[in-house]
Amino acid sequence: MPIFPTDRPKISRLIVTGAAGGIGRMIRGRLDHLADEVVLSDRTDIHVSGNEVSRPCDLTDLNAVRGVLRGGGDILHFGGQSLEAPFETIRDANLIGTYNLYEAARLEGIRRILFASSNHAIGFHPREARLDADSPTRPDTLYGVSKVYGEAMARLYYEKFGIESLILRIGSIAPKPADQRQLATWMSVEDTIRLFGRMIHVTRLGCPIVYGMSDNAEAWWDNRQTAYLGWHPQDSAEDWRADTPDDGWHPDEPKARYQGGVFVTHPHPGTEEGT
Repeated sequence: MPIFPTDRPKISRLIVTGAAGGIGRMIRGRLDHLADEVVLSDRTDIHVSGNEVSRPCDLTDLNAVRGVLRGGGDILHFGGQSLEAPFETIRDANLIGTYNLYEAARLEGIRRILFASSNHAIGFHPREARLDADSPTRPDTLYGVSKVYGEAMARLYYEKFGIESLILRIGSIAPKPADQRQLATWMSVEDTIRLFGRMIHVTRLGCPIVYGMSDNAEAWWDNRQTAYLGWHPQDSAEDWRADTPDDGWHPDEPKARYQGGVFVTHPHPGTEEGT
């Protein structure tokens, strides 16, 4: 059953980058109530059904990105490198790729984008901190740094060109929490789809930072500044608490102290000399 009533107005076209990735696979097949046509894009072709079409594209190729965006529509931008990696990988996928996405959107007249940021843009904040959209970034990895860059790119293209972006600092989108940390960071797939609907249908989006979490009892983040979007998460990680395994971390370990979890202790992918 669709998250929104079937008589809600649809947009004509919705473009999903990174559609072959983990989140892309979870949301595919759930977007038909939002748009007449759903364009799925990744580096390789994707099997489609219903109102979906596949448009392969490498985000490092600006002209190829323009080709996917030609014809307009709103964008859900999940493309890029989703884990820590050597800088060259991060650079190509998340720095060059994000620039190309926004520049192609400008050139093709796209007006609204969801940019998939990450909690790893603020991962070095302690768990005791309550963060909102004004809290300073504290990335925990090169990957987190690339998300801070993407947030800044979204802001630039909003201020300079009027392209609205919903900056989604994703916690942990999954069918259910995988560990104790995710009891605070979990975001259900259904609540994610609900947010897409608000991003598409709200009269004025602007460039808000939204923390991607469901209505969890344990929460490190505050979305009151974006209440104007009318997004109300309906799921809670509490429903899974009894079945969620213990992380097995000592409370004084950095991965237990900081919001980024294991990312704060991830080995830095530097040079062979370790510099």
